[in-house]
Amino acid sequence: MYEAHSTVIGTVITEPVRRDLSTGEQMLTFRMASNARRFDAKAGEWTDNGTLYLTVSCWRRLVAGVDQSLHRGDPVIAYGQLRSNEYRGKDGTDRRDLEMRAIAVGPDLARCHASVVRRSEGLRSLPHATVRNISDAGSAALPKADDAATGYASTDPVAVASTTVADPVPARSPDVVPSTDGAEQIDA
Repeated sequence: MYEAHSTVIGTVITEPVRRDLSTGEQMLTFRMASNARRFDAKAGEWTDNGTLYLTVSCWRRLVAGVDQSLHRGDPVIAYGQLRSNEYRGKDGTDRRDLEMRAIAVGPDLARCHASVVRRSEGLRSLPHATVRNISDAGSAALPKADDAATGYASTDPVAVASTTVADPVPARSPDVVPSTDGAEQIDA
């Protein structure tokens, strides 16, 4: 079995499946495909050059994040340890499967956009903001009800101003906000 750390960019091709193990741990697995493409100068177009299929397994803290965030068809970036598993199939032929034990998994922001909701282990009682790229407060959206129940998001509407290249100044200047311990913080 060969093991190496690698980053694979591709698409989730199966719905992630969460499993409870007899040891009390949870794991989540999904299959992903990564298409190799190259530019054919003669034809002047991009051509497919093969597809890599692999099984991604997620453990510990990664399970909850992937389970809530990724679904079949989503563009994804996965980083982890690659392993080649050899086994004998039901028909008696020798087979190989490529598996990644993931360290980090996230959406491929070159092919999609995402909202970020931070998890805070020790500060679950404090409200967290949902980050959105919107232009007015009327477009603000409430987080899902189940997010509020788990302490991952605020129940108040949150609007984050966005800036563009055409904007001469940022949408909002940083404000100095007094904190509860007397030290000043910059709210940007």
